[in-house]
Amino acid sequence: MPTGRDVLVAALVAFGVLASTFLQDQVQGGVQLDWAGALLIVVTGGLLAFRRRFPVWVGVGTLIGCGIYYPFVGASGPMLATFVIALYFVAAAGKMIAAIVLSVVAMVAIVLGEMASTVRHVDNVAMFMLVGWLVAMIALGAVSNGRRAYAAEASQRATTEERLRIARELHDVLAHNISLINVQASAALHRKDQSEPALEAIKQASKDALRELRGTLGVLRQVDEPAPTRPPGLNQLADLVERTRATGLDVTVDGEVRQLPSEVDLVAYRIIQEALTNITRHAAAHTARIHLVYNVDTVCIQIVDDGRGGKVVAGNGIRGMTERARSVGGTLSVDSGPDGVSVAATLPLGAS
Repeated sequence: MPTGRDVLVAALVAFGVLASTFLQDQVQGGVQLDWAGALLIVVTGGLLAFRRRFPVWVGVGTLIGCGIYYPFVGASGPMLATFVIALYFVAAAGKMIAAIVLSVVAMVAIVLGEMASTVRHVDNVAMFMLVGWLVAMIALGAVSNGRRAYAAEASQRATTEERLRIARELHDVLAHNISLINVQASAALHRKDQSEPALEAIKQASKDALRELRGTLGVLRQVDEPAPTRPPGLNQLADLVERTRATGLDVTVDGEVRQLPSEVDLVAYRIIQEALTNITRHAAAHTARIHLVYNVDTVCIQIVDDGRGGKVVAGNGIRGMTERARSVGGTLSVDSGPDGVSVAATLPLGAS
């Protein structure tokens, strides 16, 4: 069913055509429009109420209405405006072939009508202007259709990027905290005397995982529901270091924590988190050192361990860190040697 706005537009067009026709008759000296002609104008204009749902059929209907009106009603007036408006919506719906066919049929019908009539109703100037109007309506409709297609594509791209962002967040949260839980559970099983500290660390890691999951999934909640937590950042680096130390890895931090732009702050935290996760899971390292260096327009982060090194395989973790750095205009590199692995990221402070 047509919306109230569609019905209103159709009614206004029909009323405008009726009023213009009546005034034109008055100027020309006498009323030529009878009730049949008025009814045809109302019916043809009323078809525009369905222009969005059935654009091609409305274009055909308005063309037929004009084809009946001008030869048989005998009155003048801007009845052709209904077809011109319908033609725009045919093109705006992406039905370009149908719009071109309708415009060609209309022009052929007008030319044949002029050739068969003894009286010239449309002179050469008016004919060229009419062709221009038809071409302009098709062009404007095509532009409108292109804009809508672009907006739909941009919306789909934004949705995809948001899903990827959430997927990265979930990967980082789960990979880090579950890795800590796995290490502590292994310690509790193999070293009975450390079972209580390990269980405490497991409890804290699971609590942190749930808290960050609620914060990450908060973007999927209703707009009127408050987000449960704020995104993590370097202000939580001390807690991250303490949780990692509970696994037996000696982690130290060189450099102070400063206030960063929110997106850069989150990226910096997640890179450090993922690097520590990889060290805990794969490096067999005893120590890890985090270097924070602030320049005028960048912050440089380096995480170095004393693990076994070896060839670096770019798995989900390294790819995720690289994508995060690139998302704010930064860079990330991973170097491996016999004395361990170094993860270095440079992030611009003005990124958004």
